[in-house]
Amino acid sequence: MSDNPKGTPIPGWVKSVLELGPVLGFFVVYLMVKDDTFTIYGTEYSGFIVVTAGFIPVILASIAALWALTGAVSPMQIVTAVLVVVFGGLTVWFNDERFVKMRPTLVYGLFAAVLFAGLWRGRSLLAMVLSDALPLSDDGWMTLTRRMAWFFVAMAASNEIVWRFFSTEFWVTFETFALPAAMALFIFVQIYMLAEEEEDEEDGQSPPKDG
Repeated sequence: MSDNPKGTPIPGWVKSVLELGPVLGFFVVYLMVKDDTFTIYGTEYSGFIVVTAGFIPVILASIAALWALTGAVSPMQIVTAVLVVVFGGLTVWFNDERFVKMRPTLVYGLFAAVLFAGLWRGRSLLAMVLSDALPLSDDGWMTLTRRMAWFFVAMAASNEIVWRFFSTEFWVTFETFALPAAMALFIFVQIYMLAEEEEDEEDGQSPPKDG
């Protein structure tokens, strides 16, 4: 069997395994060792810290595999990988789980800031990345970008609340399932709504206004 050349689409299940596998693996392994303590070179580490250390090379390997198979990785994956290395490394180095728990806040906050900066300049940065995949008008892209920016703000705020006021186990579950599910649902609903609105405009019908 010949190698899959760069730029060639790969099966959806392969892409899903590479993108979601490391996160689900982190969750499963954490549940297995969450109550354990490991002594390494005279220093005690909780199961969470040890699993975080193992997660770093796994996520890097999955992104490298995606790049090797498709010839491209998304900006979000690159930023996430960099912050996983930085904050995961700080977590292990200082033996302090707070660093890795703050990572999603920084990721979502950074994306919100980038999108708002583009909007301030009158540009949709989402359109630059996804225009080939989604057939939206310029106004549709601006609307989606604005909503997505505020959604990222809400995601960052929710992560801050959860990691500061709830247990580590709850935060791991929230990070593994709740945040990705919220993201997928939000994108699905927004794309559907915008498509409906643009169809109404093309038919000469104005979408209903609130109030």
